Amino acid sequence: MPFENPPMLIGVSARIYYPNGPILDLGGVWTKTLHYLEQSVALWLMRAGALPVMIPAFESDSLVRREHLNLRHYVDALDGLVLQGGNDVAPQSYGETPIQPQWHGDPVRDRYEIELIHAFVESGKPVFGICRGLQVLNVAFGGTLWQDLPTQCPGPVNHFSDGQYEKNIHALSITPGGWLHGLYPGQTEFTVNSIHHQGIKVLAPSFQTEAICPNDGRIEVIRRPNGSFVAGVQWHPEFDSPDIASNFNDRPILDCFLSEARARRSNRSSVV
Repeated sequence: MPFENPPMLIGVSARIYYPNGPILDLGGVWTKTLHYLEQSVALWLMRAGALPVMIPAFESDSLVRREHLNLRHYVDALDGLVLQGGNDVAPQSYGETPIQPQWHGDPVRDRYEIELIHAFVESGKPVFGICRGLQVLNVAFGGTLWQDLPTQCPGPVNHFSDGQYEKNIHALSITPGGWLHGLYPGQTEFTVNSIHHQGIKVLAPSFQTEAICPNDGRIEVIRRPNGSFVAGVQWHPEFDSPDIASNFNDRPILDCFLSEARARRSNRSSVV
């Protein structure tokens, strides 16, 4: 699908790669912190006619100092925000300590994405979260997470499988009468991919549940019903291929998000 004119510019939060040591110092990417955009997320947006723009994270010890870069510049120039999947949300971001060291998460990315979320929301521009993105949205607005579903609330559904990854699927049940049900009239039961070991424990007060996994009650879709468009899904809509058994068509959700972005598009010609 060709890009719109002017193009729809959608910001995408950066995934962060941290070098792990000890490693053989080969220089290059192996010893650098990297901010990156997954190709599948970029293509997901591009197929709908939007141009993805990765928004880099920065901290006080970054080469680029905060005083040299204001996130508001991105908010002014872009039409919406997508939060990629990736590392766990850090337990300290929702007032807990890690139960296991491997669940320490990424507090740097949490701070950066939460700041981005509130900046876009304050500007009335839409925000959409994918997997971790749903979780950080919940945390940004006062909710909490299960640090590890198999450990803390074991049930009949395996939400993550090393051997299957995006081919791991489970049932999805849409809440009747909600926003999501309006996008899929007459349909309530689907299957989706599942690639996560964390999940929503306490839903943020300003959100409502739009869909769950009916076999264990885990929340799969959330939306903030008041104010600008803010929503998230627990699965990965960008992983959509013929060899995956999911029967959920994610395009209506993407089209709804982009429609909200289009309706609130700013006059970017005034942005320097």
